[in-house]
Amino acid sequence: MTSAFAVAAGEGLTLPAPIGGEVTIKADTRRTNGSMTVLDFHVPPKAGPGLHSHLREDELWFVLAGEFRFKAGDDMLSASAGGLAFGPRGLPHAFQNVGDEPGRLLVITTPSGIERFFEQYAESAGPVGPAGIAEIGWANWLDFTGPPLGQSDPI
Repeated sequence: MTSAFAVAAGEGLTLPAPIGGEVTIKADTRRTNGSMTVLDFHVPPKAGPGLHSHLREDELWFVLAGEFRFKAGDDMLSASAGGLAFGPRGLPHAFQNVGDEPGRLLVITTPSGIERFFEQYAESAGPVGPAGIAEIGWANWLDFTGPPLGQSDPI
């Protein structure tokens, strides 16, 4: 049974993120009894993950700071602080902080489990390139299929 809980600002497990910056796990499988994962992403300027799809999770991105664009399937979406975007499981997607300052996203996935990808990335010895990230991703139901969004990608 899941118990009620609260996580204060600054609390949670903070790990290096594959895109640079860091990710803080605010709620995980154990705390939510598998229902969701909540992540606080600090995203460097112009950074974002490669195109990928989640084979088992839906994903919602709530922009806490900055301006982001999201490629979701054939759509290019934009959101700034206070806005959000959603990507259902199976839909290839990527996001990018388009600003010149660090941005921040609150990411919620259902069901939970995506935190294992970030934990395994953080446990890797030495630098992890795109092939290593794809391997860690595949072990956690993520399929990386393309590069990150670039400056030349249309908005």
